[in-house]
Amino acid sequence: MLTHRGTIMTETATHNDEVMAALAFEGGLALVRHAASPRLRGVARDYWGYAEQTSGPLRRRELPSAGVIFIVNLGAPLLVAQPWSAPQVIPTGSGFIAGLHETYSLTETAGSQAGVELRLSPLGAYRLLGQSMDALANRSVPLDQVCGVWAGELAERLQAAPTWNDRFAALDTALGAWLAEARDPSPEITWAWRQLAMSGGRVPIATLAEELRWSPKRLITRFREQVGLTPKRVARLLRFQCATNLLAVSETPDWGALAWQCGYYDQSHLIHEFQRFAGDTPDGLMRRRLATGGGFAAD
Repeated sequence: MLTHRGTIMTETATHNDEVMAALAFEGGLALVRHAASPRLRGVARDYWGYAEQTSGPLRRRELPSAGVIFIVNLGAPLLVAQPWSAPQVIPTGSGFIAGLHETYSLTETAGSQAGVELRLSPLGAYRLLGQSMDALANRSVPLDQVCGVWAGELAERLQAAPTWNDRFAALDTALGAWLAEARDPSPEITWAWRQLAMSGGRVPIATLAEELRWSPKRLITRFREQVGLTPKRVARLLRFQCATNLLAVSETPDWGALAWQCGYYDQSHLIHEFQRFAGDTPDGLMRRRLATGGGFAAD
């Protein structure tokens, strides 16, 4: 599926590449979506290829979600930062992994960018990366620091691939091979994550601990290790993700109804959480929408 300047079309792989190439002449944002291999169920649902041309530098405010972001940069160098940290440069042929965040991030390009993005489930990332996820929480870490030489090899394959379908096939192969050697998360944490995700963050943490016959302290420690944040913080992040998903399909949202639908006590609770996670009020965030449909302006 291809998105170009907000218009969604189903196209062949060849036409996808033609539209991406046309950006060099007319500008705009193009996205290609591809479903991940069934072998990656529970790890990654889909891949996104992207290309963008703008008339000048572009800074975005990237909102947090309940997924781990995996980026391979195939275009010009990309700057990535948290609100109060110095930016790091992600060069061409490199990438980064962003664990679960409790606030927004900032990205900046000089006017053009291209790459591949995966949104991994937290437990899927735990399986693939083989390390404690709380080490990645609220951080964006260069891919080679997490994945070693595998990251460079993957980037080389993606850059050499002639079409987007070839790039997605390379991802399927690489991730499938990596997953074959991965460790599984504990069944108890898998169950707790699913309860929170399916309820949109509405299950009380005490209920999860009671069902598992674990102490709250044990649940918090194991959950943070394998997911990245405590269950309570993940529940808040899931509610915020619900709200931002609804914003994406609404031009004039009813904030009171949206607050109720996503599990907030009231509209003031919604506003407070937006200020925490997005650094702005809901109305302010709406005013930051980029005309291309490519997210939110930084300032």
